[in-house]
Amino acid sequence: MGYLPIENHGVIGDLHTAALVGTDGTIDWLCLPAFDSPSVFCSILDDEKGGHFELKPERYGRSQQLYLPDTNVLLTRFLSPEGVAEILDFMPVHNGDGARHRLVRNVRAVRGRVTLNVECLPAFDYARAGHSVSLRRKGAVFQGPGLTLGLASPDVPLEVGERGAARATFELEEGESATFVLAVLERGERPEEVFSDRSFEELLEDTVNYWRSWVSRCTYEGRWRETVHRSALALKLMVYDPTGALVAAPTMGLPEWVGGVRNWDYRYTWLRDAGFTLYALISIGFDEEARNFMGWLRDRCNAEETDGLLQPLYGIDGRERIEEADLSHLSGYMGSRPVRLGNAAYKQTQLDLYGAVLDAAYLYNKYGAPLDYDLWKSLHKILDWLSRNWPQEDEGIWEVRGGRRHFVSSKLMSWVALERAVRISYERGLPSGEEIWTAERDRIYEEIMEKGWNPEKESFVQVYGGEALDASLLLMPLVKFVGPTDPRWLSTLARIEVELTHDTLVSRYNVEDAAPDAFEGAFEGAFNICSFWFVECLTRAGSDPPGPNQRRRQPRPGPGLPIERTRCRPSSSRPFRTSARAATLQGSRA
Repeated sequence: MGYLPIENHGVIGDLHTAALVGTDGTIDWLCLPAFDSPSVFCSILDDEKGGHFELKPERYGRSQQLYLPDTNVLLTRFLSPEGVAEILDFMPVHNGDGARHRLVRNVRAVRGRVTLNVECLPAFDYARAGHSVSLRRKGAVFQGPGLTLGLASPDVPLEVGERGAARATFELEEGESATFVLAVLERGERPEEVFSDRSFEELLEDTVNYWRSWVSRCTYEGRWRETVHRSALALKLMVYDPTGALVAAPTMGLPEWVGGVRNWDYRYTWLRDAGFTLYALISIGFDEEARNFMGWLRDRCNAEETDGLLQPLYGIDGRERIEEADLSHLSGYMGSRPVRLGNAAYKQTQLDLYGAVLDAAYLYNKYGAPLDYDLWKSLHKILDWLSRNWPQEDEGIWEVRGGRRHFVSSKLMSWVALERAVRISYERGLPSGEEIWTAERDRIYEEIMEKGWNPEKESFVQVYGGEALDASLLLMPLVKFVGPTDPRWLSTLARIEVELTHDTLVSRYNVEDAAPDAFEGAFEGAFNICSFWFVECLTRAGSDPPGPNQRRRQPRPGPGLPIERTRCRPSSSRPFRTSARAATLQGSRA
């Protein structure tokens, strides 16, 4: 089959799971029934045995993808000399069917006469398990271990192909269409029953109405409204509706760079990433997602086995153990191995996540709903733990696997956690350990200024006593730890521009100079979110940063954003900012 560039995919989902749809009409990634369930299609990780759901013209010149406005309904258009065909792909959200999961594919001939191929070839359990296939009057049934899928095909007769595929070749005249619906079947259920009671038009209308109704709650009305809506819709697809958890991405095993080894499984909830995502959603009026996540977070804080120590990541159902393994039978995306299942980073200590969580709680308390007493008691528990344990070393924001260090960004975000807690307690009159929190907050500040600053380099650095820079230092003025025009900060910003910035992109750190991880000499790619942080720091500084050892220029007046990161309003000149990392299909994490 070959591999498409990762960016040549659209994503669809039903708030339980998500599928990737390539510009060639192939669904090459889908887990059922949930984000972290074993995959049924994973040809993006092995184009030979990974399984796929192909629907495309037999011949075409080029294709393009777009979403129906303000929805997560994906349209793929194929253009060829013989005609034009369009495929609509979507996953209905509930629609009164409870937990039923359906993937709907409708193809239509817009112009001319088009010959099309359809082939559905599941590969259950990450292509580790076989299956049987049987044809029905209007579809096919795939029986795998613990899961039965039905492919309803009311318009096109199917036949059994190689390796247990259901396939067909058919023609459509201009104006004609055909629909295929893949669904999880209950015992004794036939594939046509998942579709016969509801026409394609009704399913499409319900799905379009759901997404447009949801996005209509967005409070942003500035000049970038369409882009903001599209970003919000992508973030919403990362929500696991039954629990309110948010996944970092719906995929696993995709490489940070082709042929590399940093190929992680992201189908879990990172507290840090979720905090950034909630920041984006709360900023534009989506408070319900924040409320649901806070309920999920309260359960994590109240777990009997925790004394206040939070894991960096959890399963979407709240489970704590996410053991990591290599799927050695898969060749990996374009030969990028190993393909990792699970994520051993759940065992790490990452102190910075406390700051992300408390910052999100602060914003939710201010713009969503006042924190309830039970949730506050839960947060009190983790804050007491942080007050005692922030001086310890950890693995840091980038989850390095080369041992613990005193990362400056971890201390910084520990400061954020205690600062926001003091602020919430003061503003709401909630019971607190304010004296302890305030004292520890101030200790952290002084320690960062003393040990996190390198006077010879005239810069804050990645770890205490080190010389390497780290893009996470860009959070310093964004969380109000330092002023955007503080001389120490401007000198650091200039260093970051020289050492970490390449064209318009910002690397996390230089591999050769930074704290060691388990992948010595590995290529380090840029992270979009680091570039966003860098641009915002420049904006707040009010002028281009000076070079190292240069005299600071007098800054122009900047926007002066307040600490509470106000909502975007039509009259505001402040730019919308979102968590670019959380919005991508596949982040990259070491």
